[in-house]
Amino acid sequence: MNKYRRSYSSVPKNKPHPLHVSPRLLKMPQQRTVFVSTPSRLHFGLLSFGNPDVRQFGGAGVMIDRPGLRLRIDSAESLEVVGALSARIRETALRWLESSNRDEKLRCRIEVVSAPSLHAGLGVGTQLALAVAAGLNKYYDLEPPNVEALAKSVGRGRRSAVGTYGFEAGGLIAEQGKLSKESMSPLIERVAMPSEWRFVLATPSENAGLHGAAEQSAFDQLPPVSLETTNRLTRIMCDRMLPAAKSANFSEFSDAVYDFGFLAGSCFEPIQGGAYNGPALEHLVKQVRSLGVRGVGQSSWGPTIYSLCESESQANSLAQDLQSQGNERQYEIAIAAPDNRGASVLTDLVDL
Repeated sequence: MNKYRRSYSSVPKNKPHPLHVSPRLLKMPQQRTVFVSTPSRLHFGLLSFGNPDVRQFGGAGVMIDRPGLRLRIDSAESLEVVGALSARIRETALRWLESSNRDEKLRCRIEVVSAPSLHAGLGVGTQLALAVAAGLNKYYDLEPPNVEALAKSVGRGRRSAVGTYGFEAGGLIAEQGKLSKESMSPLIERVAMPSEWRFVLATPSENAGLHGAAEQSAFDQLPPVSLETTNRLTRIMCDRMLPAAKSANFSEFSDAVYDFGFLAGSCFEPIQGGAYNGPALEHLVKQVRSLGVRGVGQSSWGPTIYSLCESESQANSLAQDLQSQGNERQYEIAIAAPDNRGASVLTDLVDL
């Protein structure tokens, strides 16, 4: 039983990883079952976009333990996909097949045991794609590539890389943003989050964040982020957010996350109408802040709003307060813990 775990320091800088292998080496695997579990991702905001003279995107986010994704891969005579998101999984598996230089058909059954909703600001698309790629690598007993090569094999990491680095190791992720010649943004730092902290998630029952062609269209319409704003965001992230996480300074981290999210969200005002995606989410942020919770923000395009609490009991209290004020009719409210492990890929071999 092995988990998919690699430390950043262990990845050689200039050595290629064996993502492409000869088809003759890819024999039908012995009978086995592969289980893949991933965390979800909260994205605090981007550092930059629209300015070709600086790195694009970048930013910070954190991995959380729920709602997570679980896949199961078993042997089959041909590619079978069952459960939620089956069309997306089939497309991803075939993309992996092409990138891995296989001359034969996939012979496995991929089942989605559980999966969060797409386009809620939780990074499900990235976790799903990486889970399929990592699971198939394990199923066919291939040498696992580094996380950049894994992402490239299924076309992820082209904008934000928070969820990609988080898939590998969990925790708080800060990344630089990417240059046009780079396949993925370089990592600034990964920091383990205090395990006792909690995030209260409020996701609207009927709404979805921008994605796909609509997301690209939005970026095309938005004015570039000014260098001054990028520098301010970078200072908040590097001088306040990361040190506060390392020292478990809850108050400072809460303030840094709120300030970062508000400033980053304000860059999307022409599309969103403000720092948050619509009046309802803006009202919810103000409501939570009025209850004394300082670390509040919107994950990615939303619509999920996260609120940081110092303990499980505080999170339960906040969730009850939100429900008592009628929010349960509009929002699905859940409590998540930080995930400091990243994805796991486990193999249960069956002796023939």
